[in-house]
Amino acid sequence: MAAAAAVLALTLSTACSAPGDDDEDGGSGSGPIKIAVVDAQSGQLSSLGKWEYKGVKLAVDEWNAKGGIDGRKIELGLFDDQGDPTIGTNLARKIDSEGYIAMLGTAESAVTIAMAPILQQAEIPNITSGQSPGLTAVKSPFLFLNGPTSTTYDESLAKYIVDQKKITKIAMITNNGGYGKGEHDAFTKALADRGIKPVDDQVVTTDQKDFSAALTSIRQKAPQLIFVGAEEVESGLIVKQARDLGIKVPFAGAAPQGTPVFLDTAGAANAEGTIVSSPYLSNDVSDASKKFAADYQKAFNEEAELHGAKAYDGAQIMLTALKNSNVATGKELADAIRAVKHKGLLGDFAFDDTGVGIFATSIGTITGGKLVAAS
Repeated sequence: MAAAAAVLALTLSTACSAPGDDDEDGGSGSGPIKIAVVDAQSGQLSSLGKWEYKGVKLAVDEWNAKGGIDGRKIELGLFDDQGDPTIGTNLARKIDSEGYIAMLGTAESAVTIAMAPILQQAEIPNITSGQSPGLTAVKSPFLFLNGPTSTTYDESLAKYIVDQKKITKIAMITNNGGYGKGEHDAFTKALADRGIKPVDDQVVTTDQKDFSAALTSIRQKAPQLIFVGAEEVESGLIVKQARDLGIKVPFAGAAPQGTPVFLDTAGAANAEGTIVSSPYLSNDVSDASKKFAADYQKAFNEEAELHGAKAYDGAQIMLTALKNSNVATGKELADAIRAVKHKGLLGDFAFDDTGVGIFATSIGTITGGKLVAAS
């Protein structure tokens, strides 16, 4: 697919000029400060990308309403990666050529990993919403995460399931994408550290729709619980088809299983009892989350959720770094991001050398169609 077809020709900001309309670098002079948002706006992962964009836009609108940074407005350029790593690499080159000084997104680890070498060479700092440990394995000093990695998500999950609930007969179904592989490896390690081997370990593709063969195999092993490592829609389809096959045991997973798209796809009754590891269980956990949710509802006429909150935190960190560095670019901006200590919606951020800034999640269960803190 041609790269040009992937670009959402949309500039969404309070500034007037569009990306690429002039040759001025987005970090110099007195013009707008140009930040790219790269996320899926079409395709199966588009709900995720749209939540992410709204979280970023809410933060940027707040800063622009207060005058921007050093009197300069922040200008967002939105690009649709369609959840495709090849399109992502083309967009990395595009945002470099058009003078963007920083990037927020993507939400898909495989896309971010594909873009990382190009962004590192161009010295464009990037705060991503991906969570695969593969992101830190890239070892780019320009790449940061706005949430925990799968290692944290799944260690918290294993502590609850195995250590606390004493569930040991566990089956797994994950996909072979960047996110799914990260979840597979992280949860498998968490189980191995406890001397447990999954009774079944099914790997599906990211575009698969029929999971009957994998689920039939799992059913034959009679597990006490099934771990799912897949994005929102695919996870929902897996749970729905499992119930159709008569599988009644609970499911467990990370962030995707706590979203409205997962619930809608699986059906609330089918998802009941799902165990979720998340750094943001609901909009009611703190005064800050309540304010964020109210502002999000007012701006977009919809309920806020985890991914919007993550993106909001990431944008706040990026904007704080720009302010603290007097709108630096390149390595100086990356160093400024790493120095930010941010009390966010997901927790207290303090970045380490790998670009991870937060290291804890909470456990919730889907009860009555809502994600609530586990007892």
